[in-house]
Amino acid sequence: MREPWRCLLGLCLLACSASTHNAANPFAGQQTPPDPCYDDTGAARRCIPEFINAAFGKEVMVSSVCGRPPSRSCSVVERGDDRPSVRSCQICDAADPRRAHPASYLTDLNSAHNLTCWQSENLNTSPHNVTLTLSLGKKFEITYVSLQFCSPRPESLAIYKSMDYGKTWMPYQFYSSQCRRMYNRPNKATITKQNEQEALCTDGHTDLYPLSGGLIAFSTLDGRPSGKDFDNSPVLQDWVTVTDIRVVFSRPQLPRELGLGAGSNSGGRDDDPMAVTSALPTYFYAVGDFQVGGRCKCNGHGSRCLKDKEGKLVCDCKHNTEGPECDRCKPFHYDRPWQRANAREANECLQKAAGCSGSHCGSELAGSPEYCSGTLRAQGQTPSIPNGPGKPGLLPVLRQAHWPRCSFACENMFFGCQPVLLVAARFGGC
Repeated sequence: MREPWRCLLGLCLLACSASTHNAANPFAGQQTPPDPCYDDTGAARRCIPEFINAAFGKEVMVSSVCGRPPSRSCSVVERGDDRPSVRSCQICDAADPRRAHPASYLTDLNSAHNLTCWQSENLNTSPHNVTLTLSLGKKFEITYVSLQFCSPRPESLAIYKSMDYGKTWMPYQFYSSQCRRMYNRPNKATITKQNEQEALCTDGHTDLYPLSGGLIAFSTLDGRPSGKDFDNSPVLQDWVTVTDIRVVFSRPQLPRELGLGAGSNSGGRDDDPMAVTSALPTYFYAVGDFQVGGRCKCNGHGSRCLKDKEGKLVCDCKHNTEGPECDRCKPFHYDRPWQRANAREANECLQKAAGCSGSHCGSELAGSPEYCSGTLRAQGQTPSIPNGPGKPGLLPVLRQAHWPRCSFACENMFFGCQPVLLVAARFGGC
């Protein structure tokens, strides 16, 4: 009987010891979450930020908004069950939160319990062109741009993108029932590898119905032949990269298409939304949800984006990379040329220059790139080095020694480093 009691006593003491240890160290059970940029062995691997609606909560600059001064607008409401549609009128007043339709409603939380809509001025007194401009604050790789309407969808609209924070713009997509007339483009042109970066025009999503709740969604890679091999397509990687999105509504569904006309009762009260005036506006643009789906662009070298000291959004870079998009190697990590990470290779920047060894090798100058110091011998002459540091006996090593496109090789040039270095200081085709 003694042996069972001894075993039981041992178990009790072990449990008490573990309990005491955990009480003294409340973080004992917590572990640092694994870094997605490295595998279990510590080897670098591609990592990407999470997919988000990059427009959510962002400010949208609009060229038109109703309510200044207060105005009346009318729309057609579908009732279903084969019952005829009815006209509904309302007042827009920017000074009254209950009747305001500001631009902030474009990117706020939009759900069945929170239906909010931005609305333009009435288009009988304004130009038909109305513009929405969204700045993402950083380069993103986007998958789609979508707009859900509270009014009928426009008959014609254009989407543009910027890659330089709004300095320049390029067409992204056009929608119109009259592509040639509105945008001088054919309807539904064929996409080939030769025109993968060309904005197309389609008459899809331009129907009058539904009168409310209609959706326009542009998929940036849909139908692009190289989309299935995105990692190896610099063209499409550039195509999906944006810093800003601009949407231009060019032509609304006109009153005759809506079957509405002006009323004749000029005695209606201005404060009565259902009152009819002699110049009853019947069309405007209204959008309830503006989304841009994508990922913060980190080129496969970062799994998240953070705000820096200046409040700017930047990548949390790994793999010895740096820059807003992890788009360059850190100082003294030029042993391999910077490359975007892909599913097969992390393309981590490496620290030591290839082939550099001995007492004459080192970082002679502060900052980057790395330098090897020594005596350069090339058939008794010291060649001039374009973009070099201008100091005798110093040769910049900007890229990997075996950079394939270099047109300049330091044959018989010993620069204090063994073996012979190929110079990749962008000579010729580097």
